[in-house]
Amino acid sequence: MASKAHGGLGKGLGALLKNREITPAKDQVQEIPAAEIQANRYQPRQNFDESALQDLAESIKQYGILQPLIVRRLPEKGYELIAGERRLRAARQAGLEKVPALVREYNDAEISEIALIENIQRENLNIIEEAEAYAFLMKNFNLTQEMLAKKVGRSRPHIANSLRLLDLAEGIQNMLIAGDLHMGQARPLLSLKDVQLQLDAAMYILANHLSSRQAEEFVRRLLENPDYLKTLTEKGEKKAGQAEREKADAFYQDAENRLHEFFGTKVNIRPGKKKSRIEIEFYSEDDLERLLELLVKPCDEEGKSILPEDFTV
Repeated sequence: MASKAHGGLGKGLGALLKNREITPAKDQVQEIPAAEIQANRYQPRQNFDESALQDLAESIKQYGILQPLIVRRLPEKGYELIAGERRLRAARQAGLEKVPALVREYNDAEISEIALIENIQRENLNIIEEAEAYAFLMKNFNLTQEMLAKKVGRSRPHIANSLRLLDLAEGIQNMLIAGDLHMGQARPLLSLKDVQLQLDAAMYILANHLSSRQAEEFVRRLLENPDYLKTLTEKGEKKAGQAEREKADAFYQDAENRLHEFFGTKVNIRPGKKKSRIEIEFYSEDDLERLLELLVKPCDEEGKSILPEDFTV
């Protein structure tokens, strides 16, 4: 599930990329060996759609890379990617030995911000990847939520709510990554401190397609009564059992009606746990003889079956 953009991104990526002292020579696009470019160590995105990468690789084979990568030169040797990881991966898949790139000078904090903002703007991150990137920036570069919000163009409450998702059980985080749950459904679960109860509640929300407000009300009731989920489950099982019984009753009633129509007399089906029986009523010896004829030889004088074509017992 891609993380959706919430409002504008302030100065955002454009400011980070443009507000630098860049000489004309450094700002020229250069052809750099793809093998010399290392992945961005601060890349928050962990999941890449392989099918989409293959499509991009085919496009690159035909048209080349239309937008240059942005890299910084490493002190020892080679370059580190700042922006354009999908393009670099696809270029390698396409077999390109060199890729167009702009060489810029950025510190670690700046390239972390750029990597995060680039993904946010393109809605590439799932909500957990985004939260982990926020946590990384705050921890490693001593940023407050307010400072981070200004840098990445998010609201402070959005930053806070995203970070809180990292306190959820791992199984629930995986549901968010997969897109099975969204933030509004998952956030109320933070009030549940027991991990197993969190997971059970998440499964109930998922199975019953609860909205954000319904999830909030559900969790509120759980907090008031820890057995609330058990009660709901038992009710659901009873309801399911009743539905199965009603379905079985309808089946037997239909079968009785069809048998009654065929034999011309009352028929009762007595279902049991291990064995069942069919009772066919008769009113005289002649009536019994008629029924025996139907049971033993259900054919007319020409040998054709007198049973309806769709008749099954």
